[in-house]
Amino acid sequence: MGLGTTFTLGLFAALVAFLAGPISHIVRIGGVFLSPNPTVLGDDQGPIPIGDTMHCEDVHHYRPANLLFTACEDHKSTRFSWFPPLGNFVPTTTRGSIHVVDPKTMKSSRLAFTNFEGPFVTHGIDVIEDPEQGDAVYIFAVNHLPNPAYFEAGEPEGVHKAHSQVELFHHVLESQTVQHVRSIHHPLVETPNDIYAESPVSFYVTNDHFYREGIMRHVEDVWLSAKWSSIIHVQIAELSKEATVEASVALTGLWNNNGLSHGRTDKEMIISSAVGGELYISTLQSNHSIELQTSIPFDTVTDNPSYYADPYRTEADDASGFVVAGISKAIHLAANAKDENATDPSQVWYTRIQPVTGVWEKKLLFEDDGSRIRTASAAVLVPVEPDGSKKLAWLFVTGFMSESMIAVQVEL
Repeated sequence: MGLGTTFTLGLFAALVAFLAGPISHIVRIGGVFLSPNPTVLGDDQGPIPIGDTMHCEDVHHYRPANLLFTACEDHKSTRFSWFPPLGNFVPTTTRGSIHVVDPKTMKSSRLAFTNFEGPFVTHGIDVIEDPEQGDAVYIFAVNHLPNPAYFEAGEPEGVHKAHSQVELFHHVLESQTVQHVRSIHHPLVETPNDIYAESPVSFYVTNDHFYREGIMRHVEDVWLSAKWSSIIHVQIAELSKEATVEASVALTGLWNNNGLSHGRTDKEMIISSAVGGELYISTLQSNHSIELQTSIPFDTVTDNPSYYADPYRTEADDASGFVVAGISKAIHLAANAKDENATDPSQVWYTRIQPVTGVWEKKLLFEDDGSRIRTASAAVLVPVEPDGSKKLAWLFVTGFMSESMIAVQVEL
């Protein structure tokens, strides 16, 4: 064997070793060889479809009022024509909506907008208490607007197709309206996905990609080293439409950071790396940076996470933990992104610290082949009063291309 042949074989072996990790990861997280095994439910376990909740990407359980909040698209065609996160860029003027779901009645109430016009293309949200009015909340919502500077100006080169921003709303609980406070836009907020609100004037938002479209956007989805996404901290001077907006980079270096959630304390943030299949537990710093503490890996895409605080916990039995939903065969998502009739299977996972070993234990709460819920992207647990030794909860699952949110009863 000559020196040239030896060098070639060595180079080939190095290339195989270099690619083995990324390929193995994409095969696993993308669900290439996964066969969906839909969860079998008893007659009293559901699924219960929640009416009027089409294409709701995110859902939050506002525990003080025991209500769920979500932002929905309403029009089936919108997601498959205009939705920048999926690379769909046929502009639309349709307007989505904000809903309140009562977990006791399993009914959704659509809130009427006050002082809000124009398109509303929904994505991630967050809900926090109004610190000055206990019976009210502030709702932050991503809005992926088509950019008039692009579409109305003849598609000039160098101008982005989307003018994504964050909308801030105010809602008095039990009322039927939601008032628009202001729109929030900043150049650092480029590809917003989800929101973590600290206060009515301070929040964090993920940029889930660096590239908005094209081949490099696809590279970001499959290359492990494409850690170009970011989390941005946004500060507004006051609650007025004219108040200045300041922003800074809070965290970089994660692959496709996606969903955000409040954790166990006021300073704990939960971050998901969607195609990375990881959940990060982090701590907010006084300078608005984010310090990563713990990483929990999963075998599927991890979208918007949530934290479940067990109200019936005891020292010996605490079911508090984190919930994360994701597409289990993400390898097909790009092809299905424009297909209204496709099915995208999903899994919903629950993880908590095992009290004896201190290890994060993971449990598959719910799995579907896409017939009951498509593209699960968020899930929350609402507790059921214990009956005997079982810890039960209603699991509400929603998806950005789902016909409706569903509820299923699970044992923790």
